[in-house]
Amino acid sequence: MEKFDDQIEGRNSVLELLESGKDVNKIFVTRGEKHGSINKILAIAKERKIIVVEKDKRQMNEMAQQENYQGVIAIVPPFEYIEIEDILNTAKERNEDPFVLILDGIEDPHNLGSIIRTAETAGIHGIIIPKRRAAAVNSTVNKTSAGAVEHMKIARVTNISDAIEELKQAGLWICGTDINTNKYYYNQDLTGPLGIVIGNEGKGIGEKVKKNCDFLVKIPMKGKVTSLNAAVSTGIIVYEAVKQRIKK
Repeated sequence: MEKFDDQIEGRNSVLELLESGKDVNKIFVTRGEKHGSINKILAIAKERKIIVVEKDKRQMNEMAQQENYQGVIAIVPPFEYIEIEDILNTAKERNEDPFVLILDGIEDPHNLGSIIRTAETAGIHGIIIPKRRAAAVNSTVNKTSAGAVEHMKIARVTNISDAIEELKQAGLWICGTDINTNKYYYNQDLTGPLGIVIGNEGKGIGEKVKKNCDFLVKIPMKGKVTSLNAAVSTGIIVYEAVKQRIKK
C-alpha cells in the first residue's frame, strides 16, 4: 500500500481542513457515501480542484487509521511546524501580551489534541513541544483537537529549557505546574507576557525545566487520586489566566 504523508479522518476534521485553506493532496470517500456533510466536502474539493477518489468500503477500512473515519479520509502534506519567533510575532500582530503553552513531554496524542483545542479556544498564540519522547502532530491529534490544529501555531524544539530561555529573553514570565509547590494557581498573577509549562502525564515537569520556571503553581486535589489528566490541568490553569487577562 502507498505510504502517505499523513491522514485526516472524519467529516468535521476534513471540513475544517478544507475551510482552513491548507494544502490537501487528495480526498478518499467511501463509494455511495454521498449525503449530508460529505456533499459539502465534495463541493469544496471540486471548487479547490482537489482530486477525489472513491473506494469501496473494504479498501477504505484498510486505509483508515481510526475506526470511526465516517467515510472520508484526506491526505495532507506533513504538519508544518513554525519557529518560536513566529509565535511571538502573532502576539505582536494581535497587539496582545504573548500567551504561550510549553508542553514538556506529552506522550498521548489524544491529550495533545485536547490541549491544542483548549489552547485555540483560549486565544493562546502558540504551543511549544519537544522533538523527542513526545507526541507529534498526526491525524489522531488533529481529530481530537476537532480541527483546532489547523489554526494553531506549533513549534517543535530540540530542547525545552533552551526554548524557555528564548521566551524569557523576549520578556515572558514562565509558570510551571508542580504538585509539591505551596501556591494555588488562582493566587498567582497570570497577566502580562506569559508561558505556561505543562508536564508529562506521569512524571510531570522535568527537574531542569522546573528550575527554569519563574514560579510554580498547583491545582488543589481533594480526592484520593492525586493527579489530573494533563489536558484537564491545562484547561484549568489556562482559563484562570484568560479570566485574569479579561479583568485586567
